[in-house]
Amino acid sequence: MKYICSLIVVEDIDRSRRLYETILKQDVKTDFGENVCFHGDFAIHQASHFRALTGGAPVTRKANNFELYFEEDELEPVVEQVRQEGLEFIHGITEQPWRQKVVRFYDYDGNIIEIGERLEHTAWRLSQEGLPLEEISGITYLPPEEVKKAIREFSE
Repeated sequence: MKYICSLIVVEDIDRSRRLYETILKQDVKTDFGENVCFHGDFAIHQASHFRALTGGAPVTRKANNFELYFEEDELEPVVEQVRQEGLEFIHGITEQPWRQKVVRFYDYDGNIIEIGERLEHTAWRLSQEGLPLEEISGITYLPPEEVKKAIREFSE
């Protein structure tokens, strides 16, 4: 068996597609009209069509049991775009216990979207704060060699 993608149900596929393409910078892989697949292997599906396929089963909003995760090192500009779009934040930019900065919000249909900085960026940021390599590795769970590589990448 082969995993293909995750699919979320949306009420207005055009509006959702605009969010995923413009703010979240995702590229369409295939467009089947009521089902749009993005590179990265997730899809959005028009709710009315999806309900018909599932015999009218209800679609629950804000179930808080699934999220789509994206990475972007510069979170502030994305947060501003989300704010301008009028979407509801679960929380603003915050640090996880492993010090990665993330933000979570609901898309138009109550699906959770998380955007986090890459862990490599977190490692570099911690190095800029003066933390030693072994401590950064312990905090981020990245192996020391990956921490060194990240610090070199962002220091160039």
